[in-house]
Amino acid sequence: MTAMARAAAARPADTPPPLPLLPKRRGIELALLVGAVLISVCGYLVVGLARGHALPGGAVRYGAGLAGLALLAHLAVRFRAPYADPLLLPTAVLLNGLGLVLIFRLDLDTPADHAAPTQLMWSTVGVGLFIAVVVLLRDHRVLQRYAYVCAVLALLLMAAPILFPAINGAKIWIRIAGFSIQPGEFAKVLITVFFAAYLAANRSALAHTGRRMGRLRLPTGRVLGPIVAIWLISVAVLVLERDLGTSLLFFGIFVVLLYVATGRIGWIAVGLILAGVGAAAVGTLEPHVHSRVEDWQHPFAGIAAGRGPGQLAQSLFAFAAGGMLGTGLGQGHSYLIGFAMKSDFILATFGEELGLAGLTALFLLYALLVARGYRAALGLRDPFGSLLAVGLAALPALQVFVIAGGVTGLIPLTGMAMPFLAQGGSSVVTNWIIIALLLRISDRARTPRPEGGGAGSGSGSGVGGRSGAGAGASAGSASGSPARSLVAQDAGSDAGFGARSWVVGFLKPTRSRAQDRPPASAEDAASPEAGR
Repeated sequence: MTAMARAAAARPADTPPPLPLLPKRRGIELALLVGAVLISVCGYLVVGLARGHALPGGAVRYGAGLAGLALLAHLAVRFRAPYADPLLLPTAVLLNGLGLVLIFRLDLDTPADHAAPTQLMWSTVGVGLFIAVVVLLRDHRVLQRYAYVCAVLALLLMAAPILFPAINGAKIWIRIAGFSIQPGEFAKVLITVFFAAYLAANRSALAHTGRRMGRLRLPTGRVLGPIVAIWLISVAVLVLERDLGTSLLFFGIFVVLLYVATGRIGWIAVGLILAGVGAAAVGTLEPHVHSRVEDWQHPFAGIAAGRGPGQLAQSLFAFAAGGMLGTGLGQGHSYLIGFAMKSDFILATFGEELGLAGLTALFLLYALLVARGYRAALGLRDPFGSLLAVGLAALPALQVFVIAGGVTGLIPLTGMAMPFLAQGGSSVVTNWIIIALLLRISDRARTPRPEGGGAGSGSGSGVGGRSGAGAGASAGSASGSPARSLVAQDAGSDAGFGARSWVVGFLKPTRSRAQDRPPASAEDAASPEAGR
């Protein structure tokens, strides 16, 4: 008799077999980090050789600084989140390293404005906050307690730049004594936490109560009112600041999370209609936005009028010059774009010097980042964690779409920073915080379940707030009750947060496994507020 058979015979009949341990894969993460640092350092050297025909003097400092930041981040993950996704951190380090290479390359065309050292400093601050989040935040569900606090802080951060003068037509910066930050970048994480917490607590009421209009069921105002009110206030503040890019981002996050929470595709249609109406109204009435719409419709009007090409036209010329393989790092002419070449139009530099092949690789890196965030959501059973992971992963996805669409002429240009790539301290710090939260969530999702745990990692009560059916049922899973654990699994799955319903999709609700769960009370079955 083998050792496994003897162990099975010795175990009581009602004891479930232990689950196999998941590999931590920290060694794979370290190997990928070494590759990400080497690629970035090679890019730095190539730029120096292309422009000065010699190795750049700061190559050693740049490589040592990036490698040190990557190593510190890896050690924090290794000891505090050992089961976290091994692809998130290397992808973020590679994107951040490529951004530093591009900014250094553009600094060579602007000797009076060297932004690479400042960007490296902000990257250091971002990694420091990344480490702080990974070390101090042991459970992402703690954030659910502070949902309304996050909403208030987000509104205050978004309103603060109104008191300061506009820069390039938008009031989105706070500048004091030469120091500037963009509060809206931090507000997007806080507002995502609030949306996830509120929708997780009210998802059943949003999906199954209210009046039906055709194929769309509109929830009651008491349920949907608070979140719509906060969203409208945030959009009003952003319109006053003329920061329509962030406004569009918040609207997209709102619609995405509402769709994921309810599983009803009608919300996507409503979101697109409202976005179209709002864009048409603002584009017509707001002069700053109207000028951008005119530039989008007629990008070469300046050439025809004898004024020369504008920024969008120069961006299109840069993409055309790049072709399939690009002109090579350091050998493009993207400096012709002007003052926004290191921020809004840095993607044009990437496309010109690395071509369509480089752009494809870059978009695949962003797609990998987003996909791993969604994968973390699949592994969780608590609705708040799933919604938070989806929202945090959707933030860079929406940003990349808005920015890439603007600089390629697909949609009107909006002032936003390409995640990790563009110049901007607030942006890079915020993106590192997003990666830290996704790593913490993925660690909770991949942590092996205890033998009697039932619902597995990620289940448990939604800390604070009004938990929904899944979160409320999973409150008992921590106590080790197999029956309550099974209820937690099924409740989360029925609500659209289990792996089963994610694979099938959100177009139709999944059928519950009624034969496996204890019968619910008649009061819970009849009450429309049961999900709250």
